[in-house]
Amino acid sequence: MYDTINSSLDYGGLTLKNRIIFAPTSLGLPRRELLERLGRVAAGGCAMIIIGDVPVLPGGFVPSLYTDKGQAFYRALADVVHREGCRLCAQLHQSDSHFKGMLRYVPGVLTGRISREELRPLLNQQVGPYITGLPAEKVKEITEAFGTAAELALQAGFDMVQVHGDRMCGSFSSALFNHRTDGYGGSPENRARFAVEAVSAVRRRLPEVPIDYKLAVRRPPYGKAGVLEEELPVFVPLLEAAGVTSFHVTLADHGDLRDTIPPKDHPAFGAEGCFLPFCDQVRGLTRLPVCGVGGLTDPGFVEEQLRSGRIDCAAMSRQLIADPDWPRKVSAGRAEEIRRCIRCNKKCLGGMMAHQGVHCIYEERKEIK
Repeated sequence: MYDTINSSLDYGGLTLKNRIIFAPTSLGLPRRELLERLGRVAAGGCAMIIIGDVPVLPGGFVPSLYTDKGQAFYRALADVVHREGCRLCAQLHQSDSHFKGMLRYVPGVLTGRISREELRPLLNQQVGPYITGLPAEKVKEITEAFGTAAELALQAGFDMVQVHGDRMCGSFSSALFNHRTDGYGGSPENRARFAVEAVSAVRRRLPEVPIDYKLAVRRPPYGKAGVLEEELPVFVPLLEAAGVTSFHVTLADHGDLRDTIPPKDHPAFGAEGCFLPFCDQVRGLTRLPVCGVGGLTDPGFVEEQLRSGRIDCAAMSRQLIADPDWPRKVSAGRAEEIRRCIRCNKKCLGGMMAHQGVHCIYEERKEIK
């Protein structure tokens, strides 16, 4: 009944056992709990887990590819995931947050005068001036670091890498943020240069590694970083020529998190497969595999999108947090037993915003029982 979901796929040079991918998600959990959570997702039968926001430069608040401790964590994670026949992908990213500029808001955050919801737009206001003012030599240093980080990721046990097309790649891509007058700004071709250099740096270091690209698309008023839909015919061929082997297509960030993680009652993105129209446009521009995402929960709907060729893979986050066994239940013909995500955002997005980590309302129900 779900033959396409359960079929294997050559995803840009990497064989996946089925078509279900755990979408990159900042879970905000302690390392031991994170290993347990992702091990549970892998055991549930998905084909690949993408680890979100792996920094391309040393430092940061998450495990670093540049430290022994970080390498040890990622190797342990790879062991857990690979044990279940699941692949592991590192989403390489560079933050576009201006950390020195953030200092002015620290007193307000500590005293409670500035909430996390209020802090986000304040930080986004600094993105444009920050990336516009970065010296060209610093920009080049960052794009080259994508290649170094990719090498370190493979040493740590990752099977492939994804270049995060939001964050700094997305801010350089967006005319809303990028006001540079050099070769990195102005025309869509110039604004694509940062992303193209990042992909090229990976490809030079690792000629055979599959490179996924998270293609962040903005549709005003939703999403501020990333690529306008009418700019896709410029960006997609340039990225493919640089070495991208697959595209993970979604809505651009730097706006309200309820847009990129839309609840069921979202005015524009409340429907199942809410971001798949962006995939339709990308599909018309490339023959590379395209991964779709956006409120996917229903096996019948997912099967139809895959069977029709609209997408090649389906990425889920909230659904696999609600029920990690979604792939196994579908494979075993027990789809009626799936705990379907209701897209309430209470304990997933809500947990993240409250600094409690990403959880699910179904976990509460288990505890009550």
